Amino acid sequence: MRQMGFALKYIMMTLIAIVCIIPIVWMVAGSLRPYEELFQYSSSLNWHMFVPVKFTWENYKNVIFSETNPFLRYIWNTVIVAGSVTVIVLVVSALAAFAFAKLRFRGKSIVFALFMSAMVIPGEVTLVPNYLLMNNFGWVNSYASLIVPSSLSVFGIFLLRQFFADIPNEIMEAAKIDGASVMRVFIRIVVPAAVPALITLGLMTFLGNWDSYLWPLIVINDEKKQMLQVAIASFSSLAGTDWSKILAASTIATAPILILFLFLQRYYIQGITMSGVKG
Repeated sequence: MRQMGFALKYIMMTLIAIVCIIPIVWMVAGSLRPYEELFQYSSSLNWHMFVPVKFTWENYKNVIFSETNPFLRYIWNTVIVAGSVTVIVLVVSALAAFAFAKLRFRGKSIVFALFMSAMVIPGEVTLVPNYLLMNNFGWVNSYASLIVPSSLSVFGIFLLRQFFADIPNEIMEAAKIDGASVMRVFIRIVVPAAVPALITLGLMTFLGNWDSYLWPLIVINDEKKQMLQVAIASFSSLAGTDWSKILAASTIATAPILILFLFLQRYYIQGITMSGVKG
């Protein structure tokens, strides 16, 4: 009976995995088709739906080497912004979470409750205030407007605090007795123990900024500083939608995230399990 339960579980997991993979396979296959073939086999279930009849790399050439839409430039902009935000979020969140989890100071519970209350505010509500703030600073149409507003992650602080709270206080007290300062304890003991949680938060932050669309669309007007998802959306206009280019660009944009996740999935799963959102 137990073996049957395991078999049913793996069958269900396999079916879910197949359902999740099918759109990705169709996207990659569509990016390798000529435009006239793209929707020719989409209405019938046959192997041509996922395997192009006529393979072509023309879509990728048109995307990568386009003179009007410098796609490699958009990728570089996104890497700079997403990488910078990820590093800042990890540093700020780790320091704040350590303070909330292990340090004692007056009003800690009230301050933490105020931080957590920010999680219930939809991001759309802050768009106008953030834009006005960026405009007053003179940061509109600059990388600063993309990086600074995203540099504080309330969820990241909450996630790391849950993880830091499980680190035994006895280890920290022993280090302090040996003469280690608070910052040394944080760097030498807390951070190494929190690597899975930090990688989990880093992946979430990087992915969120890699896929960012609405905020860059609002604050960036210079095409040379635009982000990847806005660039992909530019292939659709009033004149029509070039689905072949969209599929090729989406495949290029998806590949780095998939590769990154494949290399770090063990730490990601471990971080989710251990930091746990236990409450």
